[in-house]
Order: sequence, then structure tokens, then C-alpha cells
Amino acid sequence: MTGPATFSLTVNGRAVQVHAEGGTPLLHVLRHDLGLAGPRFGCGVGLCGACFVLLDGSPAPSCDTPMWSVAGKTVVTVEGLADGDSLHPVQQAFLDEQAAQCGFCVSGVLVSAAALLAAEPRPTYDQVAESLDRNLCRCGVQRRMVAAVLRAADGQSPGDES
Repeated sequence: MTGPATFSLTVNGRAVQVHAEGGTPLLHVLRHDLGLAGPRFGCGVGLCGACFVLLDGSPAPSCDTPMWSVAGKTVVTVEGLADGDSLHPVQQAFLDEQAAQCGFCVSGVLVSAAALLAAEPRPTYDQVAESLDRNLCRCGVQRRMVAAVLRAADGQSPGDES
């Protein structure tokens, strides 16, 4: 599909209509048209995870997802994970575990982790590590990220004995 068109979709629980070229990347629309700063531009080819959003519940790179392919779908960004003033459990666990350093990759990691916990509420360490494999982090806090996801899954730190 080429040329401008109006696309209807749901973003973070809100029905929106966006006028854009069919090939416009979803990331551009989210950041520039809808003012959502959570998804970030990283590699531009869907390999680093900085731009990940939930697309109908599954993590997807928004940097190379064209608008024509999201018409009628549901998109959730990191901003949409929280329930009003209450953080999503994985967002709170990331704060509790101090699982972010520079923060560039974290929005993509959080949506990937939220998708995992929705599908598998009690994942193993290996399942968490595998689910975050598409999210690149150059700061070296991957173990803290996995610990945070496990904390969110069971409400406590993996090392807690309580």
C-alpha cells in the first residue's frame, strides 16, 4: 500500500486514527504523531529491541513495522503497561532490582517481559533469558533484568527466602 491513508488502531487502550503513508514505520507515528517517547529508535531494522511494542499481545519491532500492517490492531507501548497510577508488576520490579543502567533498551525489555508474564506467569530463569534474547543491552545489567522479571512473576526477589 502506498500513498497517504487513514489507519485506525488502538494504542494503549485508546482508539486512534492516524493519517500517514502506508509504509511509514509504526515507531515514527508513535513518537512523532502520538507523542509516545517510550519506544526508541535503535538499529532501524528490528534487531535490537529498543523500539519493541506489544502488537496484539506479542513483542514486535515498531521501527520496521509499516502502518498498513497495523490497521485494526492493538498496540501497547511501555507507557500503556501501567494501570493508571499503578505500575505494571514488571515495571515496579525493575525499579526494586535497579535493573536499568542507561535505560535506552528498558522500554523494549519491559514490553517483552510483560508479554512473557502474560503467557507464562511463573517462568524459569531460562525462559526469561530466552524471552529477552531479542533485546540488546550494552550496559551489562541482563542478570538484574532477569531477576526483576522473576521478582515480578512471584512478588519477591529470586534470592529472598520469605
